[in-house]
Amino acid sequence: MRKIIVFEHITLDGVIQAGGGPDEDREGGFAYGGWSAPYSDPVIETLLRKLMNEPFDLLLGRKTFDIWGAFWPQHGDVWPGVNTATKYVASNTMTSSKWQPSVFLSGDIANKITGLKQHQGPDLHVWGSSHLLQTLMKHDLVDMFWLMIYPLTLGSGKRLFSDGTIPAAFKVTESKIGSSGVIAVNYERAGAVTTGSQL
Repeated sequence: MRKIIVFEHITLDGVIQAGGGPDEDREGGFAYGGWSAPYSDPVIETLLRKLMNEPFDLLLGRKTFDIWGAFWPQHGDVWPGVNTATKYVASNTMTSSKWQPSVFLSGDIANKITGLKQHQGPDLHVWGSSHLLQTLMKHDLVDMFWLMIYPLTLGSGKRLFSDGTIPAAFKVTESKIGSSGVIAVNYERAGAVTTGSQL
């Protein structure tokens, strides 16, 4: 069974919007685009490069697909796998793209992604895609999070855990701390939430 692995650059207050550049995503009047740039870190970059070179397909929301489709075909030397990977795109409006191979998913997205997980193939990597993530988490479809946690708060913007997250337990399987204060942590799904008493 294929796993869904979510990769997110995230602030201490949970914002994942537009970490890469000023004009990446201004939705909602977001004014802090490019907030991750001052924290460039060789330790975290080495870890990400290793993870990005593992076998994968992509599972993306339409907005992230649009942003990436305008950038990565011209920068394949930086990340060759991103252009050869199958891109599964959640969209009720888009049906084709020059950036191939691409498969467009519409209608009952949760059901279609559940089916994708059952098929043979590499794991499905999710980057960005904040709206799609809410659907994945609401239906308990995420197997693993790789979070790059940055030492700042923004107070506004799209958040990772914002709408309909189900109670779930995770275990830390790997972590790295960079010299700039960024912490990369792998959280793997570990069943249901358990409760108890500290007394």
